[in-house]
Amino acid sequence: MGHISVALDGHSAAGKSTLARKAAARFGFIYADTGALYRCIGLYALRNGVGSKDRQGVENLLPEIKLEMKHDSDGMQRVLLCGEDVTEQIRTPEASLYASDVSAMPEVREFLLSMQRGIAEKNDVIMDGRDIGTVVLPDAGLKIFITAEAGVRAKRRYIELLEKNIDTTLEEVEKEMRLRDKNDSEREASPLKAAEDAILLDTTDMDLGESFAALCKLIAGRFDL
Repeated sequence: MGHISVALDGHSAAGKSTLARKAAARFGFIYADTGALYRCIGLYALRNGVGSKDRQGVENLLPEIKLEMKHDSDGMQRVLLCGEDVTEQIRTPEASLYASDVSAMPEVREFLLSMQRGIAEKNDVIMDGRDIGTVVLPDAGLKIFITAEAGVRAKRRYIELLEKNIDTTLEEVEKEMRLRDKNDSEREASPLKAAEDAILLDTTDMDLGESFAALCKLIAGRFDL
């Protein structure tokens, strides 16, 4: 039997990462947060003074970038950018906007594609992102598109940022989120959309426990676990 692959796509702050991480731990799968990889490239561009929409400038940086995904003793994913653990630095609002812009560049998506597919070829995996079911793992055994109303997602992200002592306002977070939604959905390269065979999971009226139970039920049912 080949490796199990679950593609979890959806909007920013819909709960993808938290749910994917918890489900991976529950079933003993590898968790792969592909958004973290785009955030690393955005952070690298930001640190090097290259504009987030400077396509040629970002492309010129790609050969210098070395990315690694590791898991600590608690199973938490850590991302290394040229050897530096930047797991926390990539979550700032500025890094998020950079990630949204660079992820629209075909050169960046191609740069990361083989790395993402390689993870799924070697492991039972839950992979979350924006184009996993449509582009990265089109043959995934289960595809889920997770969403929630924008206002609900903004509140979730705002609380998450406050817990990390990142100074911002709910208004700023919601403005950034709506901009990311627009960028993700309208970009030419791999726009955010549900795969035709994806199952829709709307978490607007669910708390974390209910969302997690719903996701686990879908995974267990599909793979007879």
